[in-house]
Amino acid sequence: MGMLCAVSFTRYGRLYYLDPGDFRPAVGDRVLVPTDDGPEVAECVWAAQWVSEDTSGFPRLAGLAGDPELRRDELQRKRKAEAKVAAKRLIREHGLPMKVIAVDHVLEAPGGTSSGSRTTIYFTAPHRVDFRALVRDLGATLHCRVELRQLSARDSARVQGGIGSCGRDLCCATFLTDFEPVTIRMAKDQDLPLNPLRISGACGRLMCCLKYEHPLYQQFQATAPAVGARVDTPDGAGRVVAHSVPRDSVVVRMDADGSRTSCSRASVCGSRQAHEERYA
Repeated sequence: MGMLCAVSFTRYGRLYYLDPGDFRPAVGDRVLVPTDDGPEVAECVWAAQWVSEDTSGFPRLAGLAGDPELRRDELQRKRKAEAKVAAKRLIREHGLPMKVIAVDHVLEAPGGTSSGSRTTIYFTAPHRVDFRALVRDLGATLHCRVELRQLSARDSARVQGGIGSCGRDLCCATFLTDFEPVTIRMAKDQDLPLNPLRISGACGRLMCCLKYEHPLYQQFQATAPAVGARVDTPDGAGRVVAHSVPRDSVVVRMDADGSRTSCSRASVCGSRQAHEERYA
């Protein structure tokens, strides 16, 4: 039992959960979140409230953001925008097949305790790129240390965010923390059309939801009568003609009048074995 609040560094971005400690931020408050580069300003999107889970492993809120932190955050956002414009311009001048996805800028800590400001530019490219000359020009233009990091297609979608084919925010940009292997076999098991446009996500790869929904389909197929099997239902005997996994039911064509009815899996699975033994 403990208290948690949720914050986001960007509007509609990924949520991060923290122990508020002695603070009680309200929705919309700007708060300080501890990071490897020092406290960063974020927006509270879920006010602190009691939860039943153990909160001892969650990071603790560093406090509420004051005017100095807000001014520093505004300056940091300005530096990010300037770095993004400069990076795009220099990439065009160098003729490199790169696309800038995001920019992260770390200001020099007050008092000179840091090694200096640093800009990290995340990009995608169809292959490995020799960007040594680009890094030199960026360093001379931005007057800070510059790092370039190439992202995969999935990491690019996670950073940019977006709306999936389901109409909701991308899973990778909201709650998924790790990418697990997704195979075409999963799409076949879920009886999905093997059309790349139908089973691919915003990243162009197979949708991540195929992976975490797959165990449900495996369990259903292991216990439900197969399509074509004869079964007994509360309405009489018939033959299974389709499955509806989300509804946990099967569609049965009745022997009596040829009509189709949807029956829960539990109502037909128990009688399937007896029916097969009857016709063996």
